[in-house]
Amino acid sequence: MATQVNTEVKEVNHTPGMAAVENEAPKKRNKRFRLILIVLVTIGVIFGISKFIHSLHHETTDDAQIEANISPVIPRIAGYISEIRVKDNQMVKKGDTLMILDNRDMQIKLDQEMAALTTAKSSMAVAEASTSAAQANVATSRANISTADAQIEAAKVNVWRTGEDYKRYANLIKDHSITQQQYEQVQAAKQTAERQLQVLVDQKNATTQQSAAVASQSNATGQQISVARATIQQRQADVDNAKLNLSYTVITAPENGLVSKVNVQAGQYVQAGQSLFSVVLDETVWVVANFKETQLNKMKIGQKVSVHVDAYPSHDFEAKVTSFAPATGSRFALLPPDNASGNFVKVVQRLPIKIEFTNPNDKLVKELRPGMNVDVDVNLD
Repeated sequence: MATQVNTEVKEVNHTPGMAAVENEAPKKRNKRFRLILIVLVTIGVIFGISKFIHSLHHETTDDAQIEANISPVIPRIAGYISEIRVKDNQMVKKGDTLMILDNRDMQIKLDQEMAALTTAKSSMAVAEASTSAAQANVATSRANISTADAQIEAAKVNVWRTGEDYKRYANLIKDHSITQQQYEQVQAAKQTAERQLQVLVDQKNATTQQSAAVASQSNATGQQISVARATIQQRQADVDNAKLNLSYTVITAPENGLVSKVNVQAGQYVQAGQSLFSVVLDETVWVVANFKETQLNKMKIGQKVSVHVDAYPSHDFEAKVTSFAPATGSRFALLPPDNASGNFVKVVQRLPIKIEFTNPNDKLVKELRPGMNVDVDVNLD
C-alpha cells in the first residue's frame, strides 16, 4: 500500500500542466518586486538629489516661533483692587481703563498736601507783611536820623552864638560895663546850648543804632520770605506727587492689543511693580528662528525667507532676514553655561535670528499669535 501511494504522488507531481503554472507564478512575483524596488529607489534618488540641491541654496530650521510685543500691566502704587473692567482675551485700545484701585487713601493724602500748601502760602503772606513793616521802620529810622542831623546843626549854631555872646560879656564884665547877673545869664545860655548839642548827638547815635537793628530785622524778614517761597515750592511738589499717585489708581492700556488671562480679582491687594497680566500689542508680529551656528556661514540680512506656520500648513508666508542676535540663546539663559567649571562637552549653539514678514497686510499675518511654531526656509541666493 505504501508503494502505491508514493507512485501516485510521483505521478501527480510530474504532471506537465501543473509544473508550468508553478514556474510562471514566481517569475511574475519577481518582476513586480523588481519593478516596485526600482521605482522606490528612483524616487528616493530623485528626492535625495533634490534635497541635496536645495540644501546648497537654502538653510532651514523648525526651531522657530512667532513673536510679538507683550506689555505687562504693572501698578505703580500699592493698593486694593476695587474694580476690574476687562476680561480674558478682550481687545482693548490705548488708554482704555483696565482696572481701578481704591483711591481713598490717595485722596486723603492729596487733601493733606493741599492744606499744607495753603499754610505755606499764608506763611509767605505773613513774611511779606513783616518785611513791609520792617522796611517802613527802616525808612522812619532814616528820617529820624535826618531830623537829628538838622537839629544838631541848629544846636551847633546856637552854641556858636552863645559862645560869641559869652566872649563879649566876659570882656564887658572886666570893665564893669554889665552886671554880674547879665554875665551869668549869658554863661548859662552858653552851657545850656552846649548840653543841648550833646543831647542831640547822643540821640542821633541811639537813632543810628536803632536804624541798624531795624535794618537787620528787615534783612531777617527778607530771608523768611525766601524760606517761605522754598516751602511753597516743596508743598507744591508734594501736591503734584499726590495728584500723580492718585492718577495711578486708574490703570490703563499702554497700547492697542489683546488682554491675556486676568489673574487678579476685585478686593485683592497688589504691590507696586507687581506684574498682574499682559497685553499683547496689536502692532506687528515677527519670527525668531534659532539656527545652528554651522548654518550661519552664508546667511545675511535681507535674504528672502519662506515661512510655514503649523496652524496654516497650506499657506506660504513671505519674509526676510532683518537682524542677528548679539549672542547665542544659551548666554541669555537663567543659568548660562560655564565650560571652565568642569569637563568640557562641545554642544552646537543656536543663534536667534529675527525674521519679519514682507507683506504685513496679509490677512493671515494678523491672525498669527506669539508662540506658534513655524518652519523657516532661508534662500541663500
